[in-house]
Amino acid sequence: MLTGWGRCEVSARGVYESPIGKILIFATDSGVKELRFADEPDEAGEIPPAGPPGDYFAGECEAQLDLYFSGRSKSFDVALDLRGTRFQVAVWRALLMIPFGDTWSYGRIAALVGRPRAARAVGGANHRNPVAIIVPCHRVIGGDGSLTGYGGGLWRKEWLLDHERRCGG
Repeated sequence: MLTGWGRCEVSARGVYESPIGKILIFATDSGVKELRFADEPDEAGEIPPAGPPGDYFAGECEAQLDLYFSGRSKSFDVALDLRGTRFQVAVWRALLMIPFGDTWSYGRIAALVGRPRAARAVGGANHRNPVAIIVPCHRVIGGDGSLTGYGGGLWRKEWLLDHERRCGG
């Protein structure tokens, strides 16, 4: 098992070349733990070195990303190893319910997780989503319909939403 990068203990690492930049994949023996863009430093300000894709989950994630970016798939079913507070995990699971090509507001997610006044807290959990794209935090927008922040950059959020619209979302 590879260890020593930030808070993650991973059994495999990979780098996926996407149309919107390199995506780092981190997987444990339980599933994909993290996907993030290679230009996003970790909390220590470092970008971890890439390793070989290795195990089943990292390889399966790469295959499913290929299908998503080529427009041949609108969903992911790779196992996830989501770790966070109870509230964060509830928000991330709610994000998985947003249909491909659709957008929901932070307020709608807050109501869905039983905390209708917690739109800001939903925003915080959304920002800490460890599995970008697969857990579709890019599909969350402001209550007024505006595109709001995205950890990978607002241009990527816009690209992903446009991609999903082009692919029949």
